[in-house]
Amino acid sequence: MSSRILLLLTTAILVASCNTQPETASLDYSEWQTFGGTKDAARYVSHTQINKYNVKDLQVAWTFETGDATERSQIQCQPIVVDGVLFATSPQINVFALDAATGKLLWRFNPFQLLGGQNSWAGTNRGVTYWEDGADKRILFTAGNWLMALDATSGRPIMDFGDGGKVDLQKDLDTDLEKFLIVSNTPGIIYGNKLILGMRLSEGLDAAPGHIRAYDVKTGKREWIFHTIPQPGQFGYDTWDTTYVKFIGGANNWAGMSLDEERGIVYVPTGSSTYDFWGGYRHGQNLFANTLLALDAATGERIWHFQGVHHDIWDRDFPANPNLVRIKKNGKWIDAVAQTSKQGYVYVLDRVTGEPVWPIEEREVPASTLPGEQSWPTQPHPTLPEPFMRMAYTEREILNLTPEWESDIRGKLENAKYGHMWLPPSEEYGIVLFPGMDGGAEWGGSSFDPHTQTLYVNANEMPWLIQMGQNPDFDNLGQSVYVNYCANCHGMNKKGNPPAFPSLENLGDKYDAQSLGNLIKRGKGAMPAFAHIEESQRELMVNYLLGKEQVTVGDKKEMEGGQERLYSRYFMKGYSRLLTEDGYPGINPPWGTLTAIDMNTGKVKWQSILGEFEELTEKGIPPTGTENYGGPVTTAGGLVFIAATKDEKIRAFDKDNGDLLWEASIPAAGHATPAVYMKGGKQYVVIACGGGKGTKSGDAYVAFALPD
Repeated sequence: MSSRILLLLTTAILVASCNTQPETASLDYSEWQTFGGTKDAARYVSHTQINKYNVKDLQVAWTFETGDATERSQIQCQPIVVDGVLFATSPQINVFALDAATGKLLWRFNPFQLLGGQNSWAGTNRGVTYWEDGADKRILFTAGNWLMALDATSGRPIMDFGDGGKVDLQKDLDTDLEKFLIVSNTPGIIYGNKLILGMRLSEGLDAAPGHIRAYDVKTGKREWIFHTIPQPGQFGYDTWDTTYVKFIGGANNWAGMSLDEERGIVYVPTGSSTYDFWGGYRHGQNLFANTLLALDAATGERIWHFQGVHHDIWDRDFPANPNLVRIKKNGKWIDAVAQTSKQGYVYVLDRVTGEPVWPIEEREVPASTLPGEQSWPTQPHPTLPEPFMRMAYTEREILNLTPEWESDIRGKLENAKYGHMWLPPSEEYGIVLFPGMDGGAEWGGSSFDPHTQTLYVNANEMPWLIQMGQNPDFDNLGQSVYVNYCANCHGMNKKGNPPAFPSLENLGDKYDAQSLGNLIKRGKGAMPAFAHIEESQRELMVNYLLGKEQVTVGDKKEMEGGQERLYSRYFMKGYSRLLTEDGYPGINPPWGTLTAIDMNTGKVKWQSILGEFEELTEKGIPPTGTENYGGPVTTAGGLVFIAATKDEKIRAFDKDNGDLLWEASIPAAGHATPAVYMKGGKQYVVIACGGGKGTKSGDAYVAFALPD
């Protein structure tokens, strides 16, 4: 039998197996035109040309290099493909269009040229949004706090959109201020002529409120707003301390959204409210922070909500847009929404009513002892699906692959408590936060096979050390400004947590006051721009960082330009992974996993190791998995494609049993989710290789295909 006939027979068998379920949702999974592939965020394609039998033959089809990577830049973008054209973004958030079959550049747009030199969008970007109405075809994207519209054919800005081709997302937030840190880095979602959009915000008490907004695709006009931090008279307002709620920010959607287009419901997961780790100004349950919202996509009105963490003091925001799933429970088909979480749970709710598909129990958790804090007494725990990772860091989990590593980690745990996933942060001792700050699940999202009702989710199994400290004396105003804006990442002592968060000690060896001030204002790599900070505050911060004499004026309102605001009584001392001195996670492997969950039963089908440290394998240690950022894509060809890992590889797993079928090295770590599509009768898998997050940075998009 010829290989050609064998391929045709194999494809026929795969297609037949995918069509045995007669009540599959009616979405077309042959296209990849939106963030997540389709608006239900399935990250699934119906193509079978590349399958488990021939995936070993994949080879590089083309590579496109953007040419604008920097020392710590990243590319978190998942491309979209429309009519054979691939649209994506570069490390510096240039938007470009490529021939999806060859990688040839068709056009490129740098938003710098539209903003008159105001390059204040440093940070990351996860993709663009496409809309069309007849001959009017548009790419909508964000750079920092700017929403822009381009002609999809030429890449030229559409000048009658908003104000000269752009909309300032700092405006129309229904607040008195119009100066915030806003980096809208995840694409919105289209419903009719509306673009529904979220945003990433500051983690401190200077944060904007994270309200959800819809904009007219043609004009850029705001069409509706949903207040994620309710205003007086609105539902949920009484779940806050009403004395301070007007000063509270966050509760924002930074992870993307999903849309049930037929029902007109948009599903919006939100993050934590500020300040993340001490909630002394926000006593109460804090709706709609850490919440999955079901909103009327036409009006923004709330239909139902589910809060995954009450009064969050662990930064456990929902990290990815949910999957809209159709599952069969006890013989009955249910349209549901499945929301993954940093804490290793999947919350599954009826898409229309918000009722849990399986019981979700409120369980008592330890109470905070921090002065001024009033933690919530219970947290929700789903009885099913089964968790996709370990739920607690216990004695048996302490890294013991070598005696040296065990001694190292036990030394770091001398003044720390561990053993419970809901231990509250404390000033007296550190806590091991596990599941950790970056999950569990992360922003790459999960993939759902609508024909087998299987959810595929990758996870980090990384413990973090968290400890609180009192806010320093505000007579040192420069230190006060530093703590408010920088200490979460770089630590109260400026030592950072390299390589992800560099040390800020001895900055005078590299910068003078002007160059450091410009860096803070404009941002660099993954560090956002702090252009919203008053010039006087930036000057105070620069002087503090350079060790210069400090201003000792005590009038906080004057320092803030007369704007009243809050200062947290306690601050987290810095994001700190629990690592050995040579950089390995302080927990017994696995450190990175890929898990398949049967969504009809809620049971785990299989779990595979994701990623490898080759130097450990060479020493005889079985593959451990690695930290991973970016999500999976499932295909009708029987495969799960995923990059994500720090070891700079892309892999294909057998979706039925988790066996590793193929892997290939890529120019830099693919901390993004692949896109899978067809053009000219050929199937392609493309991944952004941007690196960063502790690995070398890159600037390439690499496409794989079968040989001709």
